[in-house]
Amino acid sequence: MQAIVQSCLDNQCQADVVAVISSREQSAGLEWASRHGITTHVVSHTEFPSRTAFDETLSSVIDQYSPDYVLLAGFMRVLTSAFVEKYAGRLVNIHPSLLPAFPGLHTHAQALAKGVQAHGCTVHFVTPVLDHGPIIAQGVVQVLPDDTPESLAHRVLKIEHIIYPQVAAWLADGRVHLMPDQRVQVDATSSRLFVSESLL
Repeated sequence: MQAIVQSCLDNQCQADVVAVISSREQSAGLEWASRHGITTHVVSHTEFPSRTAFDETLSSVIDQYSPDYVLLAGFMRVLTSAFVEKYAGRLVNIHPSLLPAFPGLHTHAQALAKGVQAHGCTVHFVTPVLDHGPIIAQGVVQVLPDDTPESLAHRVLKIEHIIYPQVAAWLADGRVHLMPDQRVQVDATSSRLFVSESLL
């Protein structure tokens, strides 16, 4: 979230971040956003009797701002199908693996356990199937022989901070198109793959 907001403040992304919403009150991201003049909200999942009730309240907060896109960043809640379908084509997430490999949690440990040589992150449209939406862009890092889940996560995070602001800029410029076959097209872009310098 901070990387996206900073890219907007630096005029690298021609968008307005109208609000930052968290499901956790004690969030460093909320403090940071507030210091930068962005409206913040907390919708705590612990205060709701069901996932549906939480999603309905979250949706009502989002709709106050009529956003063109809803970008998820570290929002570790599984959203209901009704919520996802309401924002179909406008709900975007970043996942720390090269989807469709390693959906769900503990992706870096999964990657190391499988012995893959490349790992990374994926920015994708959200669908009711968890971590399986149409891919907008991907970032790749090399897996090193002495990697731990923590060291691998650190390198993946670096490329996440490059790829997600770039996708936000594409979205703001109206260059991202979700095609009828559920593939993504980005205008005036030669590649939607971001590669770590260590692989070049």
